[in-house]
Amino acid sequence: MLIKVKKGWELPESAAMDEGAYRNRRDILRQLSLAGFLAGTTLATGIGGRMARAAETDPSADLYPVPANSLYQVPERPLTAESDATTYNNFYEFGSHKRIYEDAQALKIRPWDVVIDGMVESPMTLDIDTLLRKVQLEERVYRHRCVERWAMTVPWSGFPMSQLVDIAKPLSGAKYVKMQTLADEETMPNLSASWYPWPYTEGVTMAEATNDLTFLVTGLYGKPVPKQNGAPLRLALPWKYGFKSVKSIVRFTFTDERPVSYWEELQASEYGFWANVNPDVPHPRWSQAEEQLLTSGDVVPTQIYNGYGEFVAHLYDGMQAEFGDRLFR
Repeated sequence: MLIKVKKGWELPESAAMDEGAYRNRRDILRQLSLAGFLAGTTLATGIGGRMARAAETDPSADLYPVPANSLYQVPERPLTAESDATTYNNFYEFGSHKRIYEDAQALKIRPWDVVIDGMVESPMTLDIDTLLRKVQLEERVYRHRCVERWAMTVPWSGFPMSQLVDIAKPLSGAKYVKMQTLADEETMPNLSASWYPWPYTEGVTMAEATNDLTFLVTGLYGKPVPKQNGAPLRLALPWKYGFKSVKSIVRFTFTDERPVSYWEELQASEYGFWANVNPDVPHPRWSQAEEQLLTSGDVVPTQIYNGYGEFVAHLYDGMQAEFGDRLFR
């Protein structure tokens, strides 16, 4: 007899909360004073039309919606309204304000090549549409926790990063995967700000890259992922602060040297390489004990590893003595 042990994020598909049931609550957030948690969520007139046009021009639109994986759900929280998740964004290549969805529509998502190089059997370049047809797409609902103390719960579409690792065939000496965002001076005005270490760079260990939770995102809310959310390919690491989830990826480099990430290079004391969520380790300028949910505006306690500890804590066994609190910022 096969006895199935239910994992911490599982629930019956019939019990999954419907995003539409909570959509009417988004006005609450717009009226709140978020007292240092958020500068405010702005919902622009016409956003729906612009998002629809973006989806119409994406050659991968016919792939969505993809099958939902019922193992990855968040039963204790409602889904964030799509209109909030797609209009309260960071994308520093286009600017540092939260209305970045408007400027990010300049992003050119085709042609889009993905380079896989470094310590691999055979370096390769795949266009995004070829890559999408080499992998098995699915939908997963994840919590997302920003270092700025706001949080959302959204249905990502994409594929486990382990599938890309299988395609890459890394050499046995590879210890890390370094990822880089597109740097297009013609469409990304903030690239002229020379004090930023472009291109946006992030990295994970091989153990993190092949963990079951690590997810390469290609879609959101049953459609291709919007430009402001990291089209056409981004990372989702639900147990880490959001700045680790690099957007609009064009390169995966397998290496035996730990990458220096974008925010780590800017301010290592505040934004380190590991960035695992921990309510008991404050950011140097604010507490991380609580977080503010987009759409509802509720303030809730932050969970260690963002609630995914039983599935990822083992990745850091024995590292506390070497890294201490740096594992959590």
